[in-house]
Amino acid sequence: MRTLFEGELDVSYHQFFVDSRPRPGRGDTEGVDFGERPGLCDASLPGCLQLITGLRFGGVGLRVERHDEAPPYEDGWEDIVEVSFLPATDDVVLMELEGRRDLPPLALDEVSHRVRYCGTGMDAAHRLDMRLDGQPQTDRYLLQFWPAPPAPDRVVKQTSAAAAYWNGLTFKPRPVPERPWKEREAEWREAERRRLERENLLWRGLRPSERMRRLAGRVAPELSRLDRGLVEAIDAADAATHRALARWAARRAYTVAGLAEVDWVAPALAALDCGEPLPAPFYSRHRVWERVLDDERIPKTTAVAFDGRTREVVPQQAAIPALRDASEPDPLRAVVHTLFTAAAAYGADYPALFAEARRAFPALGG
Repeated sequence: MRTLFEGELDVSYHQFFVDSRPRPGRGDTEGVDFGERPGLCDASLPGCLQLITGLRFGGVGLRVERHDEAPPYEDGWEDIVEVSFLPATDDVVLMELEGRRDLPPLALDEVSHRVRYCGTGMDAAHRLDMRLDGQPQTDRYLLQFWPAPPAPDRVVKQTSAAAAYWNGLTFKPRPVPERPWKEREAEWREAERRRLERENLLWRGLRPSERMRRLAGRVAPELSRLDRGLVEAIDAADAATHRALARWAARRAYTVAGLAEVDWVAPALAALDCGEPLPAPFYSRHRVWERVLDDERIPKTTAVAFDGRTREVVPQQAAIPALRDASEPDPLRAVVHTLFTAAAAYGADYPALFAEARRAFPALGG
């Protein structure tokens, strides 16, 4: 089993998505009829899943897992549905309704998958309706994928009134195409070969540790390309160092962007240092950038990008995700993503950031 995502996800109008459609169709659900929804998880749009939550607006807890075979049912989940899903491409991503922030890609292959969507706390979240900053989490969800032939949509368990409402909306199971088992087995073997090939390309032939591999996505390999030694030192460090380094990197990103001392930004950095929830508007990258644009006191500058592909970046925009990154529940994911975001804010001067990190944290090596 691999954990592909664990953390909080912002939902709007009770929904978020898993999307694998080729760009530019990615994230565009305008005009799409989700009327034949199998309850909490709708796979009627090819290459896309629409997932329903009890909360209408705000943050919900989400864990996404990939398994080699059907996992056992876990106790504690009030509502469970299962559907089949065939990714349209191997570029599968989590998406909030308005795509307001970058979320890690999900390492899924272009083969038929079974999807199990579990939820708990939906009725309490429905009553709350909108979760504000500082309020406790009310509903959480588990999304599990494993290779499997297509099968009818299924409501496994239904406890909450909210799930009963969504499960009762024009439930129409989709037809299941028949395919020879040997063909599917060969397809899965080929998919595993492609996965290993992609991993080899991502890491340029280097073998990442299992901890780094579990992060999934491109951020850890990209950071490793910038400074392999630093990534290895981070991998060897403990969780306390990861958390401290993530907070340090977030502050460096906001400092180099000229944001750290702004009166409405400084409280967010202080909250991060204290391990407290981020104040508004820092739950949304989009809203923070709008606030930056509207604040005439903040200069908008450009810098040469670090990746050699983009001509220039706007440090004020590039730095914004660092606070959310550093707040990730997993300390290793937090430090890897925050350092990568900070490097983007530094642009071509990113080696200076890594040198500062080594001086600030001698355990990383000189």
